[in-house]
Amino acid sequence: MINESALLESKSLRGSVLERTDVLDKVKSLSLLPDGMHVTTAMVATYFDVTIEVIRQLTKRHREELDVNGMTVLRGSDLQKFESDNVSLSLGSYPQARRSLTIYSRRAVLNIAMLLRDSEVARQVRRYLLDMEYLARAQPVENPVATDTSSLHEHIDQRLTHILGKTVVPMFNALIETSGEHRRELIELRQDIEDVERKLCWHHSRLRTLEGEAPTDAVRAQLKAMTWKAFERHVADLLQRDGCTDVVVRQARTDRGIDITGHTADGRTLAVQCKNRAGRSSVPSADMQKFAGAARAVGRADVALFVATCNFSSEAQAIADLSGVITVNRDEVEAWSAGVRLKALR
Repeated sequence: MINESALLESKSLRGSVLERTDVLDKVKSLSLLPDGMHVTTAMVATYFDVTIEVIRQLTKRHREELDVNGMTVLRGSDLQKFESDNVSLSLGSYPQARRSLTIYSRRAVLNIAMLLRDSEVARQVRRYLLDMEYLARAQPVENPVATDTSSLHEHIDQRLTHILGKTVVPMFNALIETSGEHRRELIELRQDIEDVERKLCWHHSRLRTLEGEAPTDAVRAQLKAMTWKAFERHVADLLQRDGCTDVVVRQARTDRGIDITGHTADGRTLAVQCKNRAGRSSVPSADMQKFAGAARAVGRADVALFVATCNFSSEAQAIADLSGVITVNRDEVEAWSAGVRLKALR
């Protein structure tokens, strides 16, 4: 297996894996600007836990390679338009007076991960990339000419769903926040996009059922086998899949009743409680009271989710309704895990 340091030295090797930008979110959540496609130098530095100056020096040394892979320097009217549409929305302030602004696509950020030596996050990305490549090449190929069309269709469905949830819907959310007279039309268009996303998920599940598979049973077995820590990580991955940013699984000793925090695609603060109780019939009211208080008093969350692998008692559900907590029961968790986007996050 190739050592991860090889990516630092080989431009051709880096080019061979640049399409795998999904590994960025698998290692650490990458926050994007409201356009859903770019980040600033400061955001890149934050992702890799290094200083802004480190990123600037690296981009100077590898300017040509990064330019090809999505790094852009904006100036003049392009800079003014981009700052007005994106940076001021993201930072909650008016555009700053500056001559230029460097922005990076996800592909460019992945490129930086393969060039940045003094960052543990970058090293993790490189290791993850090479592990994926090794596993792909280690799979036996009996007939390299034939193509598995069902797998191809499944990949296309999943890729389209990912693009809609991670890029198109967040872009509509940003436009809706700043729109005036066209707000209603934008909301209707966003609803159409979300309908397409749901239909793709349904189509994928339907095909698997017709082919003799039972996706619900498979998902149920997967959830049942999870430890409580694995379930928390699973929910965090689902949140990221549905466009949430800054997703953090908190330490059990200091979580104060909140297991996961983050932001929805449209910027609302998020607090999540996870209960993996496959052997229990329902979540009791005491657990709901504790989380409702934590989400509002401690976390001050805009969206409070209580996710459980069982159902909720009638009293717990009543408390959730009164306090504004959104419950996600066993059936909803299974559907969410199978690819259906959670309604509360739309």
